[in-house]
Amino acid sequence: MNAPAAPPTGWAQELGRFLEIQNLGLNLPFGLAFLLAASQGLPRWQTLALVVIALIAARNAGHSFNRWSDRFLDARNPRTQQRALVTGRMTPAMALTLTVLSSALLIAAAYFLNPLSFELSPVALALIFGYSYTKRFTSFTTVFLGLVEALVPAGVFIAVTGTLPLAAVVAVFAILAWGTAFETIHSLGDLATDETLGLYSLPRRLGRERSVLLVAGCHAVALGLFALFGLLEHFNLPYWIAWGAMAVVVVASDLSLPRELDHVRAPFQRHFVLAMIFLVGVVAALALPGLRF
Repeated sequence: MNAPAAPPTGWAQELGRFLEIQNLGLNLPFGLAFLLAASQGLPRWQTLALVVIALIAARNAGHSFNRWSDRFLDARNPRTQQRALVTGRMTPAMALTLTVLSSALLIAAAYFLNPLSFELSPVALALIFGYSYTKRFTSFTTVFLGLVEALVPAGVFIAVTGTLPLAAVVAVFAILAWGTAFETIHSLGDLATDETLGLYSLPRRLGRERSVLLVAGCHAVALGLFALFGLLEHFNLPYWIAWGAMAVVVVASDLSLPRELDHVRAPFQRHFVLAMIFLVGVVAALALPGLRF
C-alpha cells in the first residue's frame, strides 16, 4: 500500500484534499451520459446545470459525512492518519457544516428540477449517509456503496423525465454491479486494516481470490446490462464500439488485478477512463444517428 500523502499547505488545498476533488469526476461521466440518454440529446441548460449541481452536492455531502463518522477509525489506520479530522487541521463541526450545506444544495437543486426529484432527495441522502455505518455491522458494505452509486441513473432519469423507464432500471442494476466491483477492488487494498480494526467487508469475508472472482463476475453482469441498456435506447454503432472498448479494458484489468492491489490510484484512474469511454459512446451515438452496423 502506498504511503499517505503529505498534509496540504493552504486552506484551499486542505479543502480539496478533504473532499478528494481529484476523485470528483469518477461517476460524473456516467451521470452526464445518462442525462444525454434521458434527454435523447442535449438537455436544457437549466436541467444540465441542476443535475450537475445535484450530483456534486450529493457526492460532497456523503464524503464529508463519511469523513466525520470515520474520524476515530481513520486515527487507527496508517493510511488515513494524516487526514484533516485526525490531525485537527479541520474540526468535526466543519465537516458537519459541509455536510449540511451540500445536502441543502442537493435538495434545492432537486426542488427546481421537478416535484418527484424533490420528494425523493431525502431518501437519496439517507442512503448516502447510511453507507458510512454499514462497514460496522455487515460484510456487504461494497454492495451498499454500489447501490449508492446506482442512484445516479435513477436520479438523472427522474430529473429529466419524472419517471423511471425500463432502460433506467437496467442502468440502475448495471451501475450497482459496476460500483460493487469498483468498491470491492478498493476494499481489497484495505483488507489487512479491516482485519486489524474489526471492520466488515466482502474481501474479509471471501478472501482475496474469491473477491477477485467476484469483481470479474460483477463486471460481466455490468457489461451485459450496459448492452441491454444500449438496445433499449436503440443506440447505434458508436455506442457498441465504446462498449467493446470497455469490455477489452475490463478484461485486461481483471486479469492484472491480483498484481495491482498495492497500487492505490490504479482502480480510480481506470474507473474514470471507463466512465469516459461510456460517455463518449453515448455522445457519439446521439450525435451520429445515421451510423449503423
